[in-house]
Amino acid sequence: MYFLRLGVVAFGGPAAHIAMMREDLVRRRRWVTDDEFLDLLGITNLIPGPNSTEMAIHLGYTRAGAWGLVLGGVCFIVPAMAIVLSLAWAYVRWGSLPVATSLLYGVKPVIIAIVVQAMWGLARTAVRGPLLAAAFVAAAALALAGVHELVVLFGAGALAALLAARSRAAAGVITLLVSATPLRALAAAAVAGSGVALGTMTLIFLKIGAVLYGSGYVLLAFLRRDFVERLGWLTDRQLLDAVAVGQVTPGPVFTTATFIGFVLAGVPGAVLATVAIFLPSFVLVAVSRPWLPRLRGARRAAAFLDGVNVAALGLMAAVAWQLGRAAIVDVLTLVLALGSAALLVTTRVNSVWLIAAGGALGIAWRALHA
Repeated sequence: MYFLRLGVVAFGGPAAHIAMMREDLVRRRRWVTDDEFLDLLGITNLIPGPNSTEMAIHLGYTRAGAWGLVLGGVCFIVPAMAIVLSLAWAYVRWGSLPVATSLLYGVKPVIIAIVVQAMWGLARTAVRGPLLAAAFVAAAALALAGVHELVVLFGAGALAALLAARSRAAAGVITLLVSATPLRALAAAAVAGSGVALGTMTLIFLKIGAVLYGSGYVLLAFLRRDFVERLGWLTDRQLLDAVAVGQVTPGPVFTTATFIGFVLAGVPGAVLATVAIFLPSFVLVAVSRPWLPRLRGARRAAAFLDGVNVAALGLMAAVAWQLGRAAIVDVLTLVLALGSAALLVTTRVNSVWLIAAGGALGIAWRALHA
């Protein structure tokens, strides 16, 4: 019941979700101590997937074992999925109407500002030293040049681990792992596709859920590469619309997959996309919990994750640039983007209110110039 309620009211993104969990489950209900909570938070940063969803899964397991693991995650995800599904239905039916177009006209530049602000905040923590700064710039440049995001992520992680290890043996092990990992095979399967659109879509979301490091905003880079550039199933506008819906609804940003799945293949597509993108998180939490805490003190593992994190930020920078060109099309959208960024940096305003204000201004502006 707790995670079902949290899934209905958890606006504000992963950091806000985790803050709510700490307030309720550490300070009020005392399910875990602060030290235990921080240990779980550290674990979620070591594995791919949405951090706040994985925290819900971890805390559910701590409270009620295997059933808690399943129910904690499912109850956090389902309310957001249901809300996004209803909005996707409305979008497909009325998205081309002037009021919907006007709403999204004002929302999209705000989304760009939110992505940039999140990237900046994460970079202040992740980019420690000139080598990681160089890795960030290189990752952004490679992404803009069209290099596959998995190559960028794992390449940066492997290079950072190699520099930390400073040995040829370590380099050989890293190369072998990166080339032979099941995740690489899964990515290749997704690229090859199954010949059936629904199967291909499901494989892509399964791949993304299994390999995505960083924040939910890195999801943009993966989605754009597969659905916009490679397959041509979505436009940049539709991708931004999907992210906007993921932002204005409670729960994990990964429910963007629900929206895209519905746009591409109706209710079956929405359900399959949602299950596929979240399923790896349940598996990774169940498998990693017994041994991952020991990795926090391992130098090579920590270096690998440092490289992956700054590469993820580089992907965010590249996709923010690409999507910003589609969202910022005139003076008003430029003012909305810059004003939203300034408010996010200088105040503690909830991003939901900025998105609502952007949508209202978009409607009013289009009405005045109709």
